[in-house]
Amino acid sequence: MESFTRGWNFLKQAWGMAFKDKDLIKPSIYALIVGGIISIIGIIPIIGVAMLTGGSDFGNIVLFVMGAILVFVQFIVSYVFSAMTVYLIYGYLSEGDGRMDKAWAIVRRDLFDIATLAAASTVVNLIKSAANRNKKSGIGAAVARAGAGLLDTLWTEAALLILPAMVIDDLNLKKGMERVWNITKGNLLLIGISTVGVKWVTGLIGFVLGMIGAVIGFAIGGGAAYASGGDATLSVVGIAIGFLIFFFFIILASVISSYTGTAYHTCLYIWARDVETAQEKGASGQAAAPAPLAAVLH
Repeated sequence: MESFTRGWNFLKQAWGMAFKDKDLIKPSIYALIVGGIISIIGIIPIIGVAMLTGGSDFGNIVLFVMGAILVFVQFIVSYVFSAMTVYLIYGYLSEGDGRMDKAWAIVRRDLFDIATLAAASTVVNLIKSAANRNKKSGIGAAVARAGAGLLDTLWTEAALLILPAMVIDDLNLKKGMERVWNITKGNLLLIGISTVGVKWVTGLIGFVLGMIGAVIGFAIGGGAAYASGGDATLSVVGIAIGFLIFFFFIILASVISSYTGTAYHTCLYIWARDVETAQEKGASGQAAAPAPLAAVLH
């Protein structure tokens, strides 16, 4: 319960920063818009190939490649805007202002490194998908699925910490992984992740907002269809409005989750980095956590 309370308090701290500096939240919104557009554009040729090839071996290979490319592009979009958020939060905490022009410059500088991180995440995603598609029974298949799921979970968490290493310390993928591994060995990152339940809080908020959106959307869409008296146009309009309301709540939940999670991992990385620096200088190893994180760990 204490972990959940700390997660909730961190969420308030993170959004307190966003309300003071609106630029901090912009990349999370941009990511949803751009990601949605790319998904729509990317799914059209995939559907076309699926219809033309009719499930042939060649068609399945083409679909696999096209799907992998789409996943890769989606990861790049996600990491580009997350990288912007990381730098904006870093700028806000260190200079009192997160500047979009500096964030864009950092993204351009680190674009190749971001692409390598996206490529690694794509491979992990494909491994997990392949394991989940394996419907074979038996211990071997079950172990493979469990292993792929664990790999995906560990890599997802690692990527959220590697990205700040790339952005803040200008490290490539290899050095970023080494940096995260080295500071993780001191247990600081693991302690922070386990004692502040940000994922639990954002997950609960996402569930609640999704349920609210579904109830309101169904009430409006179903109510309009019922009140239309059989008028197809009014029914379609009502259902469309209901769907848009539901979609709005899903977007809201996604923005909250994306921004809060990025803010948390950025603060956690900065803290671990400062502790590491203090230890290297022969200090006691104690360094103050960034203000939003310090406020929930006291």
